[in-house]
Amino acid sequence: MPYEDTYRPRPGFGYVRTLSRREELPLLRDHLLRLDPESRHDRFNGFLDDSFIESYAEKCADDGTIIVAYMESGIVRGAAELHPAEQSEDGLPEVAFSVEKCVRRHGVGSVLFKRLISEAQWRGHRRLRITTGAQNQAMRALAAKFGACLIFRRGESTGTLDVPPQPQAELAKLAIDTPLVAARAMMNLNRACWRLFSRMYSSGRAA
Repeated sequence: MPYEDTYRPRPGFGYVRTLSRREELPLLRDHLLRLDPESRHDRFNGFLDDSFIESYAEKCADDGTIIVAYMESGIVRGAAELHPAEQSEDGLPEVAFSVEKCVRRHGVGSVLFKRLISEAQWRGHRRLRITTGAQNQAMRALAAKFGACLIFRRGESTGTLDVPPQPQAELAKLAIDTPLVAARAMMNLNRACWRLFSRMYSSGRAA
Protein backbone atom coordinates (compact mmCIF):
# COMPACT_ATOMS: atom_id res chain seq x y z
CA MET A 1 0.00 0.00 0.00
CA PRO A 2 1.45 3.43 -0.94
CA TYR A 3 2.48 5.64 1.95
CA GLU A 4 0.05 8.47 2.63
CA ASP A 5 -0.05 11.01 5.42
CA THR A 6 -3.05 13.32 5.39
CA TYR A 7 -1.84 15.38 8.36
CA ARG A 8 -1.62 19.12 7.75
CA PRO A 9 0.69 21.26 9.91
CA ARG A 10 -0.76 24.04 12.02
CA PRO A 11 1.66 27.00 11.92
CA GLY A 12 2.29 28.40 15.37
CA PHE A 13 1.22 25.23 17.19
CA GLY A 14 4.54 23.37 16.98
CA TYR A 15 7.20 23.38 19.68
CA VAL A 16 10.61 21.84 20.32
CA ARG A 17 11.69 19.96 23.41
CA THR A 18 14.22 17.33 24.45
CA LEU A 19 12.57 13.99 25.05
CA SER A 20 13.04 12.02 28.24
CA ARG A 21 14.13 8.40 28.20
CA ARG A 22 11.97 5.31 27.88
CA GLU A 23 8.73 7.19 28.53
CA GLU A 24 9.21 8.88 25.15
CA LEU A 25 10.39 5.82 23.19
CA PRO A 26 7.05 5.36 21.36
CA LEU A 27 7.15 8.98 20.18
CA LEU A 28 10.50 8.56 18.38
CA ARG A 29 9.63 5.10 17.09
CA ASP A 30 6.28 6.18 15.66
CA HIS A 31 7.86 9.24 14.05
CA LEU A 32 10.50 7.15 12.29
CA LEU A 33 7.90 4.62 11.17
CA ARG A 34 5.83 7.42 9.62
CA LEU A 35 8.67 8.54 7.36
CA ASP A 36 7.80 8.03 3.71
CA PRO A 37 10.03 5.57 1.77
CA GLU A 38 12.27 8.29 0.33
CA SER A 39 12.76 9.97 3.72
CA ARG A 40 13.46 6.62 5.37
CA HIS A 41 16.03 5.83 2.68
CA ASP A 42 17.71 9.22 3.20
CA ARG A 43 17.68 8.90 6.98
CA PHE A 44 19.09 5.38 7.16
CA ASN A 45 20.97 5.31 3.84
CA GLY A 46 18.85 2.45 2.56
CA PHE A 47 15.36 0.98 2.53
CA LEU A 48 14.93 -0.62 5.94
CA ASP A 49 11.99 -2.52 7.35
CA ASP A 50 9.85 -1.65 10.34
CA SER A 51 11.55 -4.13 12.66
CA PHE A 52 14.86 -2.34 12.16
CA ILE A 53 13.23 1.01 12.98
CA GLU A 54 11.72 -0.39 16.17
CA SER A 55 15.05 -1.88 17.27
CA TYR A 56 16.82 1.37 16.44
CA ALA A 57 14.41 3.45 18.55
CA GLU A 58 14.81 0.98 21.42
CA LYS A 59 18.60 1.33 21.19
CA CYS A 60 18.38 5.13 21.28
CA ALA A 61 16.28 4.92 24.44
CA ASP A 62 18.90 2.75 26.13
CA ASP A 63 22.28 4.10 25.06
CA GLY A 64 22.07 7.75 26.15
CA THR A 65 21.19 9.27 22.78
CA ILE A 66 19.73 12.78 23.16
CA ILE A 67 16.55 13.25 21.14
CA VAL A 68 15.40 16.78 20.34
CA ALA A 69 11.88 16.65 18.93
CA TYR A 70 9.69 19.00 16.97
CA MET A 71 6.15 18.30 18.11
CA GLU A 72 2.64 19.23 17.09
CA SER A 73 -0.36 18.18 19.17
CA GLY A 74 1.86 15.88 21.24
CA ILE A 75 3.19 13.99 18.20
CA VAL A 76 6.82 14.04 17.06
CA ARG A 77 7.02 15.29 13.47
CA GLY A 78 10.76 15.91 13.36
CA ALA A 79 13.72 14.67 15.39
CA ALA A 80 17.39 15.52 15.84
CA GLU A 81 19.57 12.86 17.46
CA LEU A 82 22.82 13.42 19.35
CA HIS A 83 24.53 10.05 19.79
CA PRO A 84 27.15 9.36 22.48
CA ALA A 85 30.76 10.01 21.44
CA GLU A 86 31.93 6.54 22.45
CA GLN A 87 29.79 5.00 19.72
CA SER A 88 31.76 6.56 16.85
CA GLU A 89 35.11 5.50 15.46
CA ASP A 90 36.68 8.94 15.85
CA GLY A 91 35.24 9.69 19.30
CA LEU A 92 32.95 12.46 18.06
CA PRO A 93 29.24 12.62 18.92
CA GLU A 94 27.27 11.85 15.78
CA VAL A 95 24.10 13.69 14.81
CA ALA A 96 21.18 12.67 12.63
CA PHE A 97 17.96 14.35 11.54
CA SER A 98 14.56 13.28 10.27
CA VAL A 99 11.58 15.44 9.33
CA GLU A 100 8.25 14.12 8.16
CA LYS A 101 7.14 15.20 4.72
CA CYS A 102 4.02 16.95 6.02
CA VAL A 103 6.02 19.59 7.93
CA ARG A 104 8.88 20.21 5.52
CA ARG A 105 9.61 23.68 4.16
CA HIS A 106 8.52 25.19 7.47
CA GLY A 107 11.99 25.68 8.94
CA VAL A 108 11.72 22.60 11.19
CA GLY A 109 15.19 21.31 10.26
CA SER A 110 16.86 24.62 11.11
CA VAL A 111 15.07 24.88 14.46
CA LEU A 112 16.09 21.33 15.36
CA PHE A 113 19.68 21.97 14.30
CA LYS A 114 19.95 25.09 16.46
CA ARG A 115 18.54 23.31 19.48
CA LEU A 116 20.83 20.31 18.95
CA ILE A 117 23.87 22.58 18.86
CA SER A 118 22.71 24.10 22.15
CA GLU A 119 22.42 20.62 23.62
CA ALA A 120 25.95 19.83 22.43
CA GLN A 121 27.27 23.08 23.93
CA TRP A 122 25.49 22.35 27.21
CA ARG A 123 27.32 19.02 27.38
CA GLY A 124 30.71 20.49 26.52
CA HIS A 125 31.12 19.02 23.03
CA ARG A 126 33.41 20.95 20.69
CA ARG A 127 32.86 19.06 17.45
CA LEU A 128 30.12 16.90 15.97
CA ARG A 129 30.11 14.21 13.30
CA ILE A 130 27.45 14.41 10.58
CA THR A 131 26.76 11.43 8.33
CA THR A 132 23.97 11.16 5.79
CA GLY A 133 23.08 9.40 2.56
CA ALA A 134 24.86 10.70 -0.53
CA GLN A 135 21.50 11.58 -2.13
CA ASN A 136 20.10 13.43 0.88
CA GLN A 137 20.36 16.91 -0.56
CA ALA A 138 18.17 18.49 2.12
CA MET A 139 20.45 17.28 4.91
CA ARG A 140 23.57 18.31 3.04
CA ALA A 141 22.16 21.80 2.52
CA LEU A 142 21.15 22.05 6.19
CA ALA A 143 24.60 20.95 7.34
CA ALA A 144 26.26 23.48 5.03
CA LYS A 145 23.99 26.22 6.41
CA PHE A 146 25.49 25.64 9.85
CA GLY A 147 29.09 25.46 8.64
CA ALA A 148 29.67 21.75 8.06
CA CYS A 149 31.61 20.58 5.01
CA LEU A 150 30.58 17.10 3.90
CA ILE A 151 32.58 14.80 1.64
CA PHE A 152 31.54 11.65 -0.16
CA ARG A 153 32.99 8.46 1.32
CA ARG A 154 31.93 4.81 1.27
CA GLY A 155 28.59 5.55 -0.33
CA GLU A 156 27.62 8.31 2.08
CA SER A 157 28.33 11.95 2.87
CA THR A 158 30.21 12.64 6.08
CA GLY A 159 31.90 15.59 7.74
CA THR A 160 32.35 17.49 10.98
CA LEU A 161 30.87 20.62 12.51
CA ASP A 162 32.72 22.80 15.01
CA VAL A 163 30.57 23.75 17.99
CA PRO A 164 31.14 27.37 19.07
CA PRO A 165 31.22 28.33 22.75
CA GLN A 166 27.82 29.38 23.98
CA PRO A 167 27.12 32.60 25.89
CA GLN A 168 25.86 32.12 29.43
CA ALA A 169 22.56 33.74 28.51
CA GLU A 170 21.92 31.06 25.89
CA LEU A 171 22.85 28.32 28.32
CA ALA A 172 20.32 29.75 30.72
CA LYS A 173 17.62 29.54 28.04
CA LEU A 174 18.37 25.88 27.47
CA ALA A 175 18.24 25.18 31.19
CA ILE A 176 14.68 26.50 31.39
CA ASP A 177 13.24 23.23 30.10
CA THR A 178 14.09 21.21 33.20
CA PRO A 179 16.17 22.72 36.04
CA LEU A 180 14.22 25.95 36.31
CA VAL A 181 10.92 24.13 36.38
CA ALA A 182 12.25 21.88 39.13
CA ALA A 183 13.63 24.87 41.04
CA ARG A 184 10.30 26.66 40.89
CA ALA A 185 8.52 23.55 42.12
CA MET A 186 10.94 23.31 45.05
CA MET A 187 10.45 27.00 45.88
CA ASN A 188 6.69 26.55 45.86
CA LEU A 189 7.04 23.51 48.12
CA ASN A 190 9.26 25.46 50.52
CA ARG A 191 6.76 28.31 50.64
CA ALA A 192 3.91 25.90 51.35
CA CYS A 193 5.89 24.21 54.14
CA TRP A 194 6.80 27.57 55.66
CA ARG A 195 3.16 28.71 55.64
CA LEU A 196 2.12 25.45 57.29
CA PHE A 197 4.85 25.80 59.92
CA SER A 198 3.83 29.40 60.60
CA ARG A 199 0.21 28.42 61.14
CA MET A 200 1.18 25.59 63.47
CA TYR A 201 3.50 27.89 65.43
CA SER A 202 0.83 30.56 65.71
CA SER A 203 -1.75 28.02 66.89
CA GLY A 204 0.68 26.74 69.53
CA ARG A 205 1.27 30.21 70.91
CA ALA A 206 -2.44 30.94 71.02
CA ALA A 207 -3.06 27.79 73.07
